[in-house]
Amino acid sequence: MKGAYMTCQVYVTKEEKLYVATDIASGVASQGTTMETALSNLKEALELYYEDEDAVCNNSPAFFTTLEVLA
Repeated sequence: MKGAYMTCQVYVTKEEKLYVATDIASGVASQGTTMETALSNLKEALELYYEDEDAVCNNSPAFFTTLEVLA
């Protein structure tokens, strides 16, 4: 996939003193002391992940919604 751009759907959580950014499609995750650092680290990790020709690139948009459950 060299030279191709793709859009990744990512979610970020805060755990203790670190932010953890995770790509939904691949499950690749990275962390940082700030959200910006976590996202930058994830971008680098995803670029390395998608260098592998065996990695599947699904660039279709994701659908996000909320779901209310009884707790």
